Amino acid sequence: MQLVVARIGRAHGIKGEVTVEVRTDEPELRLGPGAVLLTDPASAGPLTIESGKVHSGKLLLRLEGVRDRNAAEALRNTLLIAEVDPEEMPEEEDEYYDHQLMDLDVVLADGTEIGRITEISHLPSQDLFIVERPDGTELMIPFVSSIVTEIDLEEQRAVIDPPPGLIDDRAVIVSSREDSEGSEEAGE
Repeated sequence: MQLVVARIGRAHGIKGEVTVEVRTDEPELRLGPGAVLLTDPASAGPLTIESGKVHSGKLLLRLEGVRDRNAAEALRNTLLIAEVDPEEMPEEEDEYYDHQLMDLDVVLADGTEIGRITEISHLPSQDLFIVERPDGTELMIPFVSSIVTEIDLEEQRAVIDPPPGLIDDRAVIVSSREDSEGSEEAGE
C-alpha cells in the first residue's frame, strides 16, 4: 500500500537540500536516511534520502543525486510516497493510519447505522471523519475520544457517542431573549 508521507517544498541553499511538508506522524521512520520513496509525478523518482535535519522548525532533506539548487527546485511540489505493509500498525496505541479508517461503518453504541467514513480531514486542531450517510448526505464527525468511543478494525466499525445536534436535530436552543422579553412585559 502506498502512503503520501511528504511534499517537497522550496530549495534550501545552493547544495541541493529541499524543505519538505511532512504528512506522516512518523517522519523518523518514513523519511530517514536510506529510505527509498516513490514520487508523484512518477518521472521524478524514485528518490533516496541521503540525510535530513531540522532547521528553523522545517525538515530539510538531502536526496541522492540532487547536488545543486536548480535540481532541488525542479522537485518542488513533488509528493513523496512510501510503500507500507497494509498490516502495519502505528507505534502508539489508539493511533491509526488513514487507510485503516477509510470505509469503516459508523454506528451508535446501540448499533444504529450512521454511515461510512469516506474521507479523513486533518485540521490543525483535530481530525474529522467525513461520513456519507445512507441517503447520500455527508456529516463531519470530530475524531476525538469523547465522540469516537471505539475503533474496531476487526468488525470494521467506528462507534460514536455524538452530542445532541451533531447527527440530528436533537439540539436544544436556549435563548435568553424570550425570557427577558417576557419579564419586561410583566413589569409594564
